[in-house]
Amino acid sequence: MVEVTERAREELKKALDAQSDQPGNGLRLALVGPDEFGLGVDEEKEGDHVVQHEGAKVLIVENALAEKLDGITIDVHDSEAGPRLVMARSQ
Repeated sequence: MVEVTERAREELKKALDAQSDQPGNGLRLALVGPDEFGLGVDEEKEGDHVVQHEGAKVLIVENALAEKLDGITIDVHDSEAGPRLVMARSQ
């Protein structure tokens, strides 16, 4: 399963709050192209892996993708444009 740092959980919660006011929704991590990921508001489906923060589902990952991302950590790096989510192999 993909790991998510506390800071990344906070940023995901901010993004979710800005995009949806539907309780129970979360941000779904999806593969949208070769080596390219996207986030969109969605509901949890059976078999999904869910990451929570402050009682909210902040990240939803389909089981098959979660298995492929085993050993990956999602974190936040600061950039000139603001906080940015990044993925890296866990050490």
